[in-house]
Amino acid sequence: MEEEFRVLLKRVRAELVSPAEFTAYERLVALVRTDGRAARDALADVLVAPERPLWAREIAAFALGVRGDRRAFETLVLLLNYREPVRCATAAHVLARLRDPRTARAAAALATNPLRTAYALHPVRLLSELRAPESVPALLATLERLLAARDHCWPVARACVEGLGTLGDRRAEATLVAAREHERLRPAAVLALARLNGRAGVRRVRDVPRR
Repeated sequence: MEEEFRVLLKRVRAELVSPAEFTAYERLVALVRTDGRAARDALADVLVAPERPLWAREIAAFALGVRGDRRAFETLVLLLNYREPVRCATAAHVLARLRDPRTARAAAALATNPLRTAYALHPVRLLSELRAPESVPALLATLERLLAARDHCWPVARACVEGLGTLGDRRAEATLVAAREHERLRPAAVLALARLNGRAGVRRVRDVPRR
């Protein structure tokens, strides 16, 4: 069992308060460790069963997602945009490994939603990790909106800058230059631009015809 799952179980266990919750928790963890088709079907039932606590759905979605079971997708996207950053981070970790083709579109929709900017940090980071066709346009749209906004939401804006530097797409150059004018974004923007220019230089050298 990977370390991230151990951390999740430890966190969830600390949230439990009643004997009934502890009993349900132990049964669910035993189900996760059983594996097999029947166990995965039972975990999928947890995701849609009425009145199941969020922690139970989170454990089930994690266990299914890391095994590539796309029935976890909807729950993981819900958690990716949740109000608790630790749950968002866990969901992003699993979604990056699920390899569901819907993930990039969902992350882009969350990152670019102006009403959910406060919860956009992990969708932005996920887009950078996915390197999907949706990644650069979504990061650019989010960063450009934040640069023009009264509330720049610096952590999200910085994550966009860092992600654009990681992705190395020349379409980001003008926006990164604008980000460099903001003191809180300047170090990340300078680094991102350096990475862009470095990669462009590599491409130029490779494009030179050999004699």
